[in-house]
Amino acid sequence: MGYSRTPPFSTGTLAMSRLSRLSRSIRGSVAVVTGSASGMGRATAFLFADEGARLAIIDVNQPALEEVATQIRRAGGEVLAIAADCSVQAAVVAAVEQTAAHFGGIDILVNNAGLVLPSMLDDEAYDDSWQKSLDVMVGAQQWAIRAARPWLARAGHPRIVNIASTEALGATANNSPYVVAKHASLGLTRAMAVELGKDGITVNCVCPGPIHTAITAAIPAADKEVFARRRTALRRYGDPEEVAHITLALVLPSAGFVTGAAIPVDGGLTIRNA
Repeated sequence: MGYSRTPPFSTGTLAMSRLSRLSRSIRGSVAVVTGSASGMGRATAFLFADEGARLAIIDVNQPALEEVATQIRRAGGEVLAIAADCSVQAAVVAAVEQTAAHFGGIDILVNNAGLVLPSMLDDEAYDDSWQKSLDVMVGAQQWAIRAARPWLARAGHPRIVNIASTEALGATANNSPYVVAKHASLGLTRAMAVELGKDGITVNCVCPGPIHTAITAAIPAADKEVFARRRTALRRYGDPEEVAHITLALVLPSAGFVTGAAIPVDGGLTIRNA
């Protein structure tokens, strides 16, 4: 017994059938990406556009958002730009509904909108920072999920990805509104994964570590280098596109058995002891 050494030729052409069954393409899928005017959101929008998704990009910064949309269109992509404040429930719901009406459905939701408002407990603005952080990084996620759920339930491969942070897995001093919001985002991910699993909707969480974004732009380069060498296994900051590729992996049709996961994209920050 043994394998045939003669390949299955047909009319002089090698006839091979695929061995795998699951698709790694989001071409034609309708994807919503919040906070997409800069940083990881912009990188995700560009990557999804390159992969052939039809995009709705949402951000409060309309001029930057329109620039992202222009670049996507110049590259041949299909995009709907919606200026909306993700701290306002009605604005988030309206943006999701506008997307569904424009494209006829929603297949993918990426809740990326975020901000950092460092606050100590005795700061006068602490309560405002607390509420704004929770609204943008937790409220907006659940508002968008609830608004998109009917459309996702009809999709062939429905996917939700919430962008949290390594602050969802630990804590930094003088930043409790952000830390609490990111912990809540992870909790929301797990709760929604359980609740929406019956509809075939996967819900996962990406936890970026030190990434070159507008949020970290004010940190001096020398300080970034010292931090990265001391705290990360790879001894560097990450690029927004490196986060976007993990988000892409989680929304592929082939990723249908991954849900409720929290995936650090942190260069090894969370596993390095010394």
